[in-house]
Amino acid sequence: MLDFAFSPRATADLTDVHVSFGDQAALAGVDVSITSGSVTVITGPNGAGKSTLLEVLGGTRAMTSGIRRVRGAVAFVPQRAAIPDGLPVSVRDVVSVGAWGRLGLWRRMDAAARELVETSMDRLEILSLAREPFSSLSGGQQQRTLLAQGLARDADLLLLDEPTTGLDASSALRIRAVLREEAARGVAVVCVSHDPAVIGDAEHTIPLVEGRVGEIASAG
Repeated sequence: MLDFAFSPRATADLTDVHVSFGDQAALAGVDVSITSGSVTVITGPNGAGKSTLLEVLGGTRAMTSGIRRVRGAVAFVPQRAAIPDGLPVSVRDVVSVGAWGRLGLWRRMDAAARELVETSMDRLEILSLAREPFSSLSGGQQQRTLLAQGLARDADLLLLDEPTTGLDASSALRIRAVLREEAARGVAVVCVSHDPAVIGDAEHTIPLVEGRVGEIASAG
């Protein structure tokens, strides 16, 4: 495998990445560089490999071949949660999981971590719901809770899968605002999205077609 020079401003670099599921190629020779302080949106038709690319960036999907280099902490915000309705977890419990990722499971949350959890909920306008069961929330409130969990990770690379799909206008607007705020803080934000508003907010887009990346464009 070739030696790879890491770009000084890059939070994540992928070089010649291939991912296959049996005989089916999900990604084929993908080269991507994600820089800090920007919003990048992965676009393309269904089946293009968008979610697979996001998972490779997050380290949750094994590559068939290629090189992945990531600098700093990573937070992955899924599209809704696979939390059983009967599980007795509050909004604060869910958001606090993000802080556990920073501290480690066996360390107690300190004052700084608790403050970060509270601030993350406040930024997503769910602080008043902190004691409510997560399962009782609307779809938009659940998605805001999951993003607050990602913020509590205090990550350098924030990954989101369709963060505004199917949400009410208020929730979608708040999520878009927070993503812009995170980029302004120096975080590298990467989303999979079909939402024209999210794409319009982005500095960069990565178009995928049949597992291959087209010309990486600057949005706007």
